[in-house]
Amino acid sequence: MKLAEALSLRADLQTRIAAMKTRLKESAKVQEGDTPPESLADLRREFDAMLSQLEKLIYRINLTNLHATDGGESLTAMIARKDVLRMRVGVMREVISFVSESDSRYSRAEIKTVRVMDVPEARRELDRYSKELRELDMRLQGLNWTIDLIEE
Repeated sequence: MKLAEALSLRADLQTRIAAMKTRLKESAKVQEGDTPPESLADLRREFDAMLSQLEKLIYRINLTNLHATDGGESLTAMIARKDVLRMRVGVMREVISFVSESDSRYSRAEIKTVRVMDVPEARRELDRYSKELRELDMRLQGLNWTIDLIEE
């Protein structure tokens, strides 16, 4: 199995587990005299099996990411860099948006704010980081389809 397939399977399992939570809640508490829509014991077994499968899959994905390299860098390091870049880009976008908003003063008596950030330069910097993030993400996506998932 390729790493990309395992990532897709993990996402599917996470979605199914989220849906299972609703099914468990619906069957764990009913009005007096009613019967649960599903057997709570059966749901618990299914839930436990999904969690066990997810745990093993996450372990194998993490192990693969740690041992697989590209250009001397592990996928784990690349993913960490991508996560931090995504955070940087998000914060920068928010700050630039905040600074770029026009002031809404109703009278001259209100306190005036001034920008201390060079917005055009900040946007250029944001564009550089955004490009770096896109390129890294595409590189990781490509690698995911070429790397085999490590067996247990």
